[in-house]
Amino acid sequence: MTRFALTVVRHGQTRLNKEKVIQGQGVDEPLSETGFKQAAAAGIFLNNVKFTHVFSSDLMRTKQTVRGILEKNKCCQDMTVKFDSRLRERVKMRGIDFFEFLCQLIWKEADKKEHCSLETPSNCLETSLAEIFPLGKNCASKFNSDSSTPELVASVLVVSHGAYMKSLFGYFLNDLECSLPETLSKSELTSVSANTGISLFIINFEKEREAKPTVQCVCMNLQDHLREMTETC
Repeated sequence: MTRFALTVVRHGQTRLNKEKVIQGQGVDEPLSETGFKQAAAAGIFLNNVKFTHVFSSDLMRTKQTVRGILEKNKCCQDMTVKFDSRLRERVKMRGIDFFEFLCQLIWKEADKKEHCSLETPSNCLETSLAEIFPLGKNCASKFNSDSSTPELVASVLVVSHGAYMKSLFGYFLNDLECSLPETLSKSELTSVSANTGISLFIINFEKEREAKPTVQCVCMNLQDHLREMTETC
């Protein structure tokens, strides 16, 4: 079995978000001043997390958000971001296509590593996530209760859009029967994330292509990093 972590972050606030205007793909709006602050706050929250792959939608608001996150990261400031139009708003099949592509990418890389010398110990990936994500009301108590479960082979950061995330998470729940923390309801899983809301999933899949991956939701639309911003306003 191959396991990897998938951290999904919605872009920071834009002027149109504040005005409650739907942007979609046709409006390439930049972040507002608040949006830049939210991205920096998310980056500080995630600053010790070791990511092995970083993907972002190719629209301006997500590019600016991922840049703000990585600028604060102690491990990944110089990491190359792969911009992918499949991470834009609203089309479910593009979301599934990207997820299947990601699973294939991780599987191929993990298969190669079995025949090569190891690079970053994979237990470091899990440790860096476990330091922050067990905290908060919408988090599972632990990543892995079974010591025989394989370690993570990758930790992926994806920065995308609210409607895309809602569609992808709905696919996880309805098609892949995603397991949820006890405190998280199905309605919360299908709600639209707040700006820079952070969600974490552990993906497990077998090498046989016919087998569907299993998905564990560790946390959903986490906003702990925004508390200090709210308190200072």
